[in-house]
Amino acid sequence: MTHQPGTEPYDVLVVGGSGVDTVVRVPTLPIPAADSVPVPPVREYAGHTGTGVAVGCAALGLRTGFLDFIGDDPQGALVRERLAGTGVDFRPLISPHGTRRSVNLVAPDGRRTSLHDSRDPLDLRMPPEHYLPALRRARHVHLSITHFTRFLYDDIAALGLPVSTDLHDWDGLTCHHKEFAFRSDLVFLSTAGAGERIGAVMREILREGRASAVIATAGAGGAYLLSSEDRTPRHVPAAVPPGAVVDSNGAGDAFTSGFLHGHLAGREFGECARRGALAGAHACVAQGTHTAPLDAAALTAGEEPQAGAADAVPV
Repeated sequence: MTHQPGTEPYDVLVVGGSGVDTVVRVPTLPIPAADSVPVPPVREYAGHTGTGVAVGCAALGLRTGFLDFIGDDPQGALVRERLAGTGVDFRPLISPHGTRRSVNLVAPDGRRTSLHDSRDPLDLRMPPEHYLPALRRARHVHLSITHFTRFLYDDIAALGLPVSTDLHDWDGLTCHHKEFAFRSDLVFLSTAGAGERIGAVMREILREGRASAVIATAGAGGAYLLSSEDRTPRHVPAAVPPGAVVDSNGAGDAFTSGFLHGHLAGREFGECARRGALAGAHACVAQGTHTAPLDAAALTAGEEPQAGAADAVPV
């Protein structure tokens, strides 16, 4: 069957979450209290979570669409330039409020602190005539937790599409995240916000929402997986990075893309999480945000032929 341009199906449609990261390499985190701290050259990258998931999915061979708002500004041009030639079908709308930005402070061991620019007003909406044609082409939708994307859930449900989201460092309490947590089929988050309460937060998402699996990433500590078939979260060990860890920017987004690659291939959740771990570890050996995503050949080479099941842990 021959598809007309603009009608090819998407394996993954990412909505929201583009922007520009200004990466500052600092000698330590937290930075010392001083009027001036000398640092290496400051760099700008097309970053943020939606860009990372979209670029990661496309690099793994998934047909990927990406919808968002960007500004008619140099930062918006940088996002366009980064996505050109990646295989991502990027269809942005112009926002008069400009392109989102973050300043990411990165320590020598790769740890980072992100200062996120939440410039979108609460009344920003994506017109249905822009997103509905893309939804009708999608097998799976991944929503970033930018405010306007919550208003797509009803149309996604009406079309019967599975949806994932990343809550990042949600503490389990902040109201902004709850609709995303309880209306998504796959829910990603990090352990950073909830800390020792992460197991209770994961169980609440399964109990109160529609998710079939919740995945909490813990950096070098690996990840935790809780599905509707589990009584307690399973620990998924971190993959060994293929080089020195220099920058953790985008590792969580890479994990998501690796997980979705396995999920859309029909793999069980444990194997999907191991693919996510491989993609996340790979992201940490490259400086900058989303600069060297894992491809399908490297993912296959990194998988263990007989990987064992993840261990259950009392989280």
